[in-house]
Amino acid sequence: MKTDPQFKLAVLIDADNTQPAIIDGLLAEIAKYGIASVKRIYGDWTNPNLRGWKERLLEYAIQPVQQFAYTTGKNSTDSAMIIDAMDLLYTENLDGFCLVSSDSDFTRLAARLRENGKLVLGFGQRKTPKPFVAACDKFIYTEILQANVNESDEERDSTADKESGKGAAPPADIKNDKRLSSLLLSAVDEAADEFGWAYLGEVGTYIANRLPEFDPRNYGFRKLGELIKATNLFEIDERTNPMVPGKQVYLRVKQHRGRNQ
Repeated sequence: MKTDPQFKLAVLIDADNTQPAIIDGLLAEIAKYGIASVKRIYGDWTNPNLRGWKERLLEYAIQPVQQFAYTTGKNSTDSAMIIDAMDLLYTENLDGFCLVSSDSDFTRLAARLRENGKLVLGFGQRKTPKPFVAACDKFIYTEILQANVNESDEERDSTADKESGKGAAPPADIKNDKRLSSLLLSAVDEAADEFGWAYLGEVGTYIANRLPEFDPRNYGFRKLGELIKATNLFEIDERTNPMVPGKQVYLRVKQHRGRNQ
């Protein structure tokens, strides 16, 4: 996915379907893709259930948009958010949209924004319907963001181990995940040269295009390379190029994998 730290993004939050505890992690994640030029949150602010959000709006400079629940059982918040998104699409010079909700009603909106060449980042719970997830360029589960925020200072060492792969899900679990193995093998096969070597960056691009919700953090790893090493499915070759800073990581499927690997 091609992104730029200076991309101008609109962050639109469905307060009815999003927990305020994720806000720190949410904005930190969005900062990886660009600048949150517009930050709006939609809901019926007369509802006491949104009190948790009210306490955070000023701190994070998020503009609340009032939408009364005119009819019981109908979510008018969705309509207001969709209308605003389309207004922003045509009136503001934005590079992308961050849609924060677990509601499938935003599926068509995400598709429409992408049709106009905008980057669409989705954020929602794991229960988010698949059509909405698939309609986004990238979909990030908010459980990851909330888990990161809830870490205490005493857990920092444990977190460092997790990021290096030591504290992640047990290797046996990862190796027995047939869906994950199939995805990684397919990605490497698609990106491989005539000698079977595939550049890690191209592997990541293929996976992102195929599964918007894929994230190595879902498996307990911070980076894709760490997750791939833990599967023990591939040979790893770190190469240096005087024209490119850092090491370039290449992968190749192991020709002879033992049964216990």
